[in-house]
Amino acid sequence: MINNAQIKLKIKDLIKHSGMTQTELARRLGVSSGTVSHYVIGDKMPTLSMLANICAITGADANDILCVNEFKKD
Repeated sequence: MINNAQIKLKIKDLIKHSGMTQTELARRLGVSSGTVSHYVIGDKMPTLSMLANICAITGADANDILCVNEFKKD
């Protein structure tokens, strides 16, 4: 089952591989760097619209961030 811990790690890796800092991503998203930090720490999850914006800015696939491809139907 997909969980917040997996999504948190995906967001953290995405930021790392994007070449942007959390501060730069926050600036481009129009939010505080603390907001992005909360996503990385995992104590808050981005809204669907924020996730869409993160994907648009970084070129990421939302299915990958949400671990959709890792979810297997029984």
